Amino acid sequence: MTRSHHFFGLKAITLTAALSMTAGLALAGDSNVSTGQILDALKPKPVTRGLSAGPQVDPSVKAKETSFLNTVRNRQTRSLSLGEREQIAELAASKPKIDLEIQFDYNSAEISKTSVPSVQALGKALSDPSLKGSTFVVAGHTDAIGSDGFNQDLSARRADTIKRYLVEKYGLNGSDLVTVGYGKAKLKDAANPTAPVNRRVQVVNMDTKTASQ
Repeated sequence: MTRSHHFFGLKAITLTAALSMTAGLALAGDSNVSTGQILDALKPKPVTRGLSAGPQVDPSVKAKETSFLNTVRNRQTRSLSLGEREQIAELAASKPKIDLEIQFDYNSAEISKTSVPSVQALGKALSDPSLKGSTFVVAGHTDAIGSDGFNQDLSARRADTIKRYLVEKYGLNGSDLVTVGYGKAKLKDAANPTAPVNRRVQVVNMDTKTASQ
C-alpha cells in the first residue's frame, strides 16, 4: 500500500514538473510586449523631492550629452563612426531602456510577422503624451552569423526599418529617433551567438528632462 502511494506520488510530481516546464516554454516563446510594459520601462524614474534627494545630473554634463545627440540626430545610420556608436552606447547605459525581441527574417531587415505586435506597441508607447519631446535611440542588433561588415550593415538597415515604421504609421518626428547599428558586437546571448534572440532592437529614452517634474 505504501509503495503504491509512493508510486502515484512520484507520478503526480513528474506530471506537475512536466506541466510547469510546458507553461514556462509557452511564456518564453511569447516575446511580444504591451504598450504599458514599454511605457513603464521608458519613463524616467521620478526624483525624490527634498534636499535629501540623490545625486543630481551635472548641468554641464547634460549639456554635453545634448550637444552630442544633436550631432547625430539627423545623421544617416550608416554614417556613424565606431567612436560615435560607442559613445551612444555609453550614454544609453544609464538611461531608461527596453530590449525588444523584435525578430527579423533571416538575413533580412523585414520585420517578422510574429513581431509586428511589438512594433505596434512601441509606436503607441512613443506616441504617449508622457514621452512627448523625448529623444530615443533605436539600436539594431544581429546574431553572429556572417561577417562583421555584413552584420553591421544589416543591423543599421533593421534600425532604419523600425524608424521608418514609427514615422509612417504613428507620425513620430524622425529627428527624435536616433538610429544606430551594432551588428554582432553586443550579443544579448553571448553563449549562443547564433540564437534568434540576438536579432533584436533596443530602444532607449535619451532625454530624461521629465525626471524631476
